[in-house]
Parts: sequence; C-alpha cells; structure tokens
Amino acid sequence: MKFQDYYQTLGVPRNATSEEIQKAFRRLARKCHPDLNKEEGAEEKFKTLNEAYEVLSDAEKRKRYDALGPNFNAGQDFRPPPGWENVFSGMGAGGYGGGASNGFSDFFEALFGNAGGAGRGFASYASAAGYGQGFGQQFASDGADRKADVTISVADLYRGGKREFSFEVTGHDANGMPVRERKSYSVKIPPGIKDGGVIRLPRQGEKGRGGGKDGDLLLRVHIRSDGNFRIDGANLLTAARISPWEAVLGSTVKVGTLAGDVQLKIPEGAQGGSKLRLKGKGLPITDSSRGDLLVELVVVTPKEVSKEEKALYEKLQKVSKFDPRVAS
Repeated sequence: MKFQDYYQTLGVPRNATSEEIQKAFRRLARKCHPDLNKEEGAEEKFKTLNEAYEVLSDAEKRKRYDALGPNFNAGQDFRPPPGWENVFSGMGAGGYGGGASNGFSDFFEALFGNAGGAGRGFASYASAAGYGQGFGQQFASDGADRKADVTISVADLYRGGKREFSFEVTGHDANGMPVRERKSYSVKIPPGIKDGGVIRLPRQGEKGRGGGKDGDLLLRVHIRSDGNFRIDGANLLTAARISPWEAVLGSTVKVGTLAGDVQLKIPEGAQGGSKLRLKGKGLPITDSSRGDLLVELVVVTPKEVSKEEKALYEKLQKVSKFDPRVAS
C-alpha cells in the first residue's frame, strides 16, 4: 500500500492548527466537490480530501497518525510498524463506525481498521466545507455563465437601441447534464461595441443552487459585413462616384448614409481618393456623441463617348496645360 501524507493533501504544515486544517479543507473541497466539479477525477480527489480531513480534524486520530513520524513520503510503499495492530486496543472496535464502506484507502484501514471508520460521512464533510447537506445534495453555489453568439448589422450599430434575438444557449440541468435551450431576449446594443465584443445580461445564465446567485448570459457580438459601409473605429467609410467634370468644376451629388440620403458638395478641383467628412453621421461613441462618415471620391471616366464628346475631349487635350505626372 502507499503512504498517504495527509498534511500534503490539505497543503498545511504538520503543526497546523485545527482552524487552519478546516480552512484548507473548505478551500480545496469547494474546487472538487462532485456536485460542483464535473471533471474526471474530481470525485476521487474529493474522497482523498475527506480522508485527510477525517484524520487531521480528529485529535485522537491525528495523534496516532503523527506517531508514525515525519520520515515517510506520499506515495511510497508503506507497512505499519510492528505492534501497530494493538495500538487501537483502547479505542474499541466500531468506536467510530464504518471503515472501508465509507470509501477510505487501504492505508487508512491499515492504520485505523474498524475502529477508525468515518461515521461522519459526506454530510459532515460538506458541513465542514460550508456546503450544507453534503455529497449528492444541493449546496450553495453560484450558477455558471452561459455563452451565445449574436450577429448584428452596421445599421443595428448605427441605430443602437434594443434588438430582439432568439438563439440557443448552453447550460446544465439540475443533475449537471449539458442542455441547450432556445430563448428570446430584448438586448440593448451598447454604444461603441466592437466586433468580438461581449454584451453581458446579468442573471440570465444558469440558476444558482442553494441560495447561490444566478450566472450571466454573455453574448459575443459579430458584425455582418456591409457592401456600402466599412467601419473604422467610430467612423464609417463609404464611396461617392463622380465624373471628371464634376471633379474639375465642382458639384453637388447625392450620397447615401445610414440616416438617409444627403446632398454632398464636391469642391472644384476635387481629387480621386480624397475623403470628405460628414460630421456626426458615424457610429455612436456614447449616448450623446457619434463618429463621422468619410466619403471617398472615386472619379469615373466614361467607357463610351459620342462623337461630340470625343471632339470636346480632343480639344481639351490640345488646349490644356495640365500634366498629371508632374506634382502640383
């Protein structure tokens, strides 16, 4: 059999007080109690903690365990010292109850036998750990957060306010089994939310147990691409196609925004690729401020021209002294 270092199991020194031992047990038990931790091996680890606490929280058991001395390492082969079988003769068989039926190790049985069985059981351990009624029963624990993904449009970002979403969320039932539920929520789009940002809906996650608080619902935001508008921080970018003569002479053209069409003044001598700014037509930064809409000018030349138009271009070519290859 293997030696069990109960002090190491609880992470306390050999001279730890009973209060320190109980505090350490509570801290560790909360992490691996089978009602809370569904990971593989959690139940075994919890039983190991129980065994250590069974011995070190009982003054008589601890005294007899300490009589082995400090010259053993956890996990090394162990045989009880000669005469050890008589060390409990004064305790009386069954003085504490069960033995192996309570799930203790061979090491524990070799040292304490029938006299050392843990009559307290899981209920006492759970009480010591601050759980209430013990293994397999409900104790105070907070509900886990749930997660879901939502997709919104650039227009949703621009308008803000509340949007209705219906989606499946993952969670666990009362027995800890994974479940998926479809629910609908009215969700406020917060100003300034970015792609990949998270909206938290308080107390919409898994229900707490035994008086614990409910978890939250975490919505990861995905912004659907838009062919007309690109996002640049709080600003929006769009394009306006203009003719060569509009660029040279200036003009007023209609430009679409998320708030509707507006008339944009093109200055004389406008350059293709330059950007004109429409203040406050971008995305919300706060409830009272917005970014801008940047309109990139795209000068478009005609693919086909009439004879008259071609003649005018030829005349322009002859009279114009403009050279686009010379920096202005």
